[in-house]
Amino acid sequence: MLPVALGLISLLPSAFAELRNFDLNIVSTPLAPDGFERSVIAPNGTYPGPTFMVNKGDSVDIAMHNQLVDPSMRRSTSIHWHGFFQARTSYADGPSFVNQCPIPPNTTFHYAFDTAGQTGNYWYHSHLSTQYCDGLRGAFAVYDPEDPLGDLYDVDDETTIITLSDWYHVVAPEAQADFFQSGTVPIPDSGLINGVGRYVGGPEVPYAVINVEQGKRYRFRVFALSCRPFFTWSIDNHNLTVMELDGVEHDPVTVQNVDIYAAQRFSAVVEANQPVDNYWMRAPPTGGVGGAAGNPNFNPNLTLAIVRYAGAPDAEPTSNNTGILGIKLDDANMHPIASENPGKLGSGPPDIFFELNIAQPNPPFFDINNISYISPTLPVLLQILSGAAQPQDFLPSDQVLLITPNATIEVSIPGTGAHPFHLHGHNFDVIRQPNSNVTNFVNPPRRDVTPINGGNTTFRFKADNPGAWFLHCHIDWHLEAGLAVVFAESPSLNLEGSPFAQTTPKDWEDLCPDYNALAPELQ
Repeated sequence: MLPVALGLISLLPSAFAELRNFDLNIVSTPLAPDGFERSVIAPNGTYPGPTFMVNKGDSVDIAMHNQLVDPSMRRSTSIHWHGFFQARTSYADGPSFVNQCPIPPNTTFHYAFDTAGQTGNYWYHSHLSTQYCDGLRGAFAVYDPEDPLGDLYDVDDETTIITLSDWYHVVAPEAQADFFQSGTVPIPDSGLINGVGRYVGGPEVPYAVINVEQGKRYRFRVFALSCRPFFTWSIDNHNLTVMELDGVEHDPVTVQNVDIYAAQRFSAVVEANQPVDNYWMRAPPTGGVGGAAGNPNFNPNLTLAIVRYAGAPDAEPTSNNTGILGIKLDDANMHPIASENPGKLGSGPPDIFFELNIAQPNPPFFDINNISYISPTLPVLLQILSGAAQPQDFLPSDQVLLITPNATIEVSIPGTGAHPFHLHGHNFDVIRQPNSNVTNFVNPPRRDVTPINGGNTTFRFKADNPGAWFLHCHIDWHLEAGLAVVFAESPSLNLEGSPFAQTTPKDWEDLCPDYNALAPELQ
């Protein structure tokens, strides 16, 4: 148990916590989510992968079996459990060459970690190159039996999980090579809701159906499993009461549509208060995806699902009162509930300040402060555990930012481009929204992904979780083009003998020598 007095993240067990054991088989198999069959990297053979559903306080041991065989795609892999803090289990965070070496084919690796009191919506995806664009992605929900906002809804179960994703007919290594040659970010062929969608000229794949009963209130958990675009989510004729962002509950705000960027999640309560009928759920992907001019297969308005009231006919909706024309959620109006201690980082000067300036002097590659991120050959966490403690100790040193225990960290990222930046190992208070001159120290929204979309977006977090933590654009093509840095947090506290020492299981220690011994086609 971690001493609370030092202010670092605690692993206090819940009285009702359970160890949940799962198997996750990573296979390559032909699938056709939008009617176009292609080889897919599919967790347990499905797209999206299976949804993990656990309760507050549970810990998990996920045996991941790499059974990839398709030579057209990456055959090694690693998995990031997006949004979990991973206190003392930085090894299990997942990014290749930051927290681990990739997992070779025909290898089983255990991701074992404590959810440590976190609740809400998370997800998982490959964190090796652009591999998750080939299908290795899925939702992860943590339920709170004593949810402080539980009186807002009646139904919250597997039927209210909503995944949004872009889909590509070309395998990611080929799309990535085209991107590096042409400078044009890959444009999806379709958008999917709950793993199904349509493309122009393709078969009329049946849309996903979400069944509701008139008079009940539903907590929809919405996950953007996106490689590139953001989505604008709405349900015709229905209001959306947003009450959670990226695993943090917020005071409810009612709107008609929500923009959700790559890797973001939210919960919205929807009351089934309309006449018995079928209604469109809409999630057109936007944000520079180009439409038919960039990919003739792609029509964002085909990204649909059906909300079907009990007693309605088995037919597609005729509704056209789209919420996209109504009030859009403004993150600035979202404030964490009182038990989340809003504004806990205060208004004083930060202990450490970083301004990260994005540039693209050599398209398609990106720089942050004149440095384009390139994965090191030795994972940053392994460097820390080998004694790296000062900036000059890290390779490459100019991509690793050192932060010290319990410091208040402030990060400002000027610029445009709708880059959704994600911080591993933490969430953060967004004290200045994009395109705003207002600074909110009192009750800013708290989440782990925020778009850099104009102005000088600024967020704060507490250095209370030793480890190696990635900060990067979650447009996967941009990350591969260098839009990232790594925080080395409190290096000495990660070492054996510290009460915050990292767990390093034997199968993790074996990864680098096993991966480095692979033939290139198996990497």
